[in-house]
Amino acid sequence: MPRSPNVRIGPGPAGRLLVVADSDSYVKWGAAFARGFPDSWRSDLVVLRTPVQPSARQLGAALAGSGFVAGSIETVDLDDLGELLARTRPDVVLLALRGPLVRVVAPIVGRAPDRPVIMSGFPGLTIPAEPKAIVYRELVDLIVLHSRREVREFRSNAERLGANIDFGLATLPFLPDAAATDVAADVRRTDLVFAAQAKVPAEREDRLRLLGWLAAAARSRPSRRVVVKVRARRGEAQTHAEAFDYAEMLADAEVRRELGGTLPPNLVVEDGPMAAQLSRAAGLVTVSSTAVLEAIAAGLPVLLVDEFGVTPKLINTVFEGSGLFGGADALADWELRHPNAAWLADDYFHGREFDDWSFALAGLLAQRAAGQLGSRARAHNLAGGALRRAFERKRMLGSHDRSLAGAAAMVVAVPARWLLRRARRARRRVLAGRGGVVEA
Repeated sequence: MPRSPNVRIGPGPAGRLLVVADSDSYVKWGAAFARGFPDSWRSDLVVLRTPVQPSARQLGAALAGSGFVAGSIETVDLDDLGELLARTRPDVVLLALRGPLVRVVAPIVGRAPDRPVIMSGFPGLTIPAEPKAIVYRELVDLIVLHSRREVREFRSNAERLGANIDFGLATLPFLPDAAATDVAADVRRTDLVFAAQAKVPAEREDRLRLLGWLAAAARSRPSRRVVVKVRARRGEAQTHAEAFDYAEMLADAEVRRELGGTLPPNLVVEDGPMAAQLSRAAGLVTVSSTAVLEAIAAGLPVLLVDEFGVTPKLINTVFEGSGLFGGADALADWELRHPNAAWLADDYFHGREFDDWSFALAGLLAQRAAGQLGSRARAHNLAGGALRRAFERKRMLGSHDRSLAGAAAMVVAVPARWLLRRARRARRRVLAGRGGVVEA
């Protein structure tokens, strides 16, 4: 598969990388990241059986341009991962997994013969950096991050937690190396692409408002398409659950009535690789999405809709100072923006020449070769001990976990979590009534 030219893992014998992924977004990230390893390395990718594993269509879209072929990707049960590691003996295992699942899988990799270097990372925006993300990954040797700001915040969290983890800076692997020469002059670029995000905005009413603004944008440019780009079709899973699917909403007669009846024919819903959508786009609009970074890298203008606020819950605080925010009127008028240079340098566009993850990995591989890598122990056991670990496994694997411990954990843990949440809500109400500080 094609490789990035800036890899500096260092000279030496061929190595072997195993990428273990779960959802479509993590498959996309892990497959693209594997391209950054030297040509002498063999790279394999497997998908764990979980409730969020991608469909065949999603898998093909996630692997587009990575060099991996969907038909050759093996899907494995977690119980079979140990045998796979013993048989293939990888030098590096990249856990391209959701945080709670990293916590489940990392101990299995850590017990593998001649234990490999364990890496992990994130397929998108991670600001604000949550301490919990470190706790989930404390058995990982190297966490890859994609901006200087992310490295600062994660390193600060790790120091406060006393977690001895290396961090490496890497340009998001699926960003293009160079922007198109003059996207504004390209007459083939006519679409305004809306990048849907499963988690934000969460409420139906807010999503309905968004669709109304997108319809207004479509009506204002009847010769150009407004594309609602979705990650999943009906019945397909995503990294994060989506309560109100845009495609289903637009097909709903009641929603159409609420939007004024007939929708403009140039407001369409499409899926597939984001890169393909951006190749036809004049610009991108979203509330919060990693697609913003792909659009910027391609030289496209962007609009981040701020009508719902700028808060950690909306995953858009990282864009403060970018100059990309605007309201509903800007969307209706196709008023798109380019980011500020200072924001770019600190957030995701530091320049590939400053990527240092391969140096960190080289050091860890040298430790492994010298027999000094050692084992890692948990310093932050979550409350509940073995029962909690069984619950975590069951929650991540769903029906693919057939263990008795998992079934027992669900019987105990689900009611306990319900009671705990009710107690926390009651405490917040009491504090609010007394005029006290309500904890987040």
